[in-house]
Amino acid sequence: MIIEAMGVERNSLVERARVYAALGDAARLAVVDALGVGDAAPGELGALLGMPTNLVAHHLKVLEEAGLVVRGRSEGDQRRTYVRLVPERLASVASPSLEGVPRVVFVCTQNSARSQLAAAIWERHSRVPAASAGTRPAERVHPRAVKVARRRGLDPTSWRTAQVSDVLKRDDLVIAVCDIAYEHLPAETRPRVHWSVPDPAAKDTDAAFEAAYDEIAGRIDRLAPLVSKGTAS
Repeated sequence: MIIEAMGVERNSLVERARVYAALGDAARLAVVDALGVGDAAPGELGALLGMPTNLVAHHLKVLEEAGLVVRGRSEGDQRRTYVRLVPERLASVASPSLEGVPRVVFVCTQNSARSQLAAAIWERHSRVPAASAGTRPAERVHPRAVKVARRRGLDPTSWRTAQVSDVLKRDDLVIAVCDIAYEHLPAETRPRVHWSVPDPAAKDTDAAFEAAYDEIAGRIDRLAPLVSKGTAS
């Protein structure tokens, strides 16, 4: 469901595939790495990488066609050209962005640990609002979730469990942080993303809750920069 959730257009996928194809050669990747440090003339690249002139020319042609590098004349010796990396094009192969997200809602089964932690961690990383809910909410937040939250500098004072149907609004980005909740979400709940985070309550140890926190925090670190705020409906 990831591609569907992120609304990736086919044209975007084709363009990213072109970039990946151009980078799918060790020599071209070495050229890109070298240009990541600074601009260079083709001859300098050949000397640096131990590559013959004709091979440098071939790889630069492929990289140019993919939009990864551009050439420019020297302002000094007009006979020389320098090759420059296009970092924006390189960045385009990263995961696609999610634009216009009014709110992120984290969902787990009981809304007593993983989803509560996720919403709180999210608010540290993004200006996009967050909420949490459960498909079968418990009566209270798990004490070990409260404990790990406080240990990690979060404030769980206002945490309360809630039913998914009472929380979700149209256009929310739903992130299910457990398998059971994901499988029980209504089919029409879109867009949605699935993170298979083991239930720490099954082991009921501080170590399990700490591990869940770390996994969720790592996923949020990767996703939050890709999500931009939209207007709530």
